Amino acid sequence: MSAELAAVARMLIAARSVCVSTGAGMSVESGLDTFRGDDGLWSKVDVSDMATPEAFRRDPVKVWAWYRRRREKLARVEPHDGHRVLAEWEARVPDFTLVTQNIDGLHHRAGSRRVIELHGRLDSARCVRCDYRVRTLDDLGPEPLCPACRERLRPDVVWFGEVLPPGAIEAAYAAAQRCDVFLVIGTSGVVQPAASLIDVAKTYHAGVVEINPNPSELSYLADVCIRSGCCAALTAIDVEWRKLAS
Repeated sequence: MSAELAAVARMLIAARSVCVSTGAGMSVESGLDTFRGDDGLWSKVDVSDMATPEAFRRDPVKVWAWYRRRREKLARVEPHDGHRVLAEWEARVPDFTLVTQNIDGLHHRAGSRRVIELHGRLDSARCVRCDYRVRTLDDLGPEPLCPACRERLRPDVVWFGEVLPPGAIEAAYAAAQRCDVFLVIGTSGVVQPAASLIDVAKTYHAGVVEINPNPSELSYLADVCIRSGCCAALTAIDVEWRKLAS
């Protein structure tokens, strides 16, 4: 493992452009639930009841109650050291982009600023009519209304059947194209279009690093695989980086 950690550290030291793609594995290590797997969120509820525009139109109070419970849990967790390491790397690399499928905002809370959130934010709500946004983890009530136009507020996340936020995937593809090193961290590699970023980076000759305790659908594309948890791997790579740079 030490050889792999040192190899990744050397890649990062030499890089002028780095793109990082994170998935649910980052959030799990802060204490949040994953979506897929035997004990994931989608094993406990029907997607069509909680995460589609149709479900919200059918029963907004029910959908908001589910998201309220998730927001309450998010308010009780904190970013881990892996989140903070990525925020520190942003300051060291001239061109650093963090692309995340996660909706928890933990990267921002850890200090990252150049973040592309493909699937929205759990701590945000937006109006279904005028796109007014409210960012808070406070209880917005059973059926919150927009303060601007009095239409319904909805969770500001991307539901099944919806398009990604305007410009998000285009910016992510651009970062993957220009990066020297691409790190894919804590993702199963089955959710598109996020999973295709690694193909873009590989096509444009970036060095590709996978950090995941288990092999994924993307492992065959990686130049270096770190079989470890996200936090442990990132902090260990950071130690090697500092050691080699001193």
